Amino acid sequence: MCRSIHTLHNFEPAATTDEVQAAALQYVRKIAGTTRPSKANLEAFDLAVGEVARATQRLLDSLVATVPPKNREEEAAKKRERALASGRYER
Repeated sequence: MCRSIHTLHNFEPAATTDEVQAAALQYVRKIAGTTRPSKANLEAFDLAVGEVARATQRLLDSLVATVPPKNREEEAAKKRERALASGRYER
């Protein structure tokens, strides 16, 4: 489940609200051990996702980068090439 969480700090363009929300959702899913909470747990699950997303955004807003930001498209291309080289994916 947590493979969907990607580094969000020090990219150009900066992480979007949707990316922060997606990372928070994946984190809460991992901690809760479920991708779909029961109706009884839905409110607690949604509250946790919101809190984690807000904490994540505060963290990203507070971090200071000492190196130039990475290009999002270039990093995605490198990741695809590593996956192809490792044999996990075929062209």
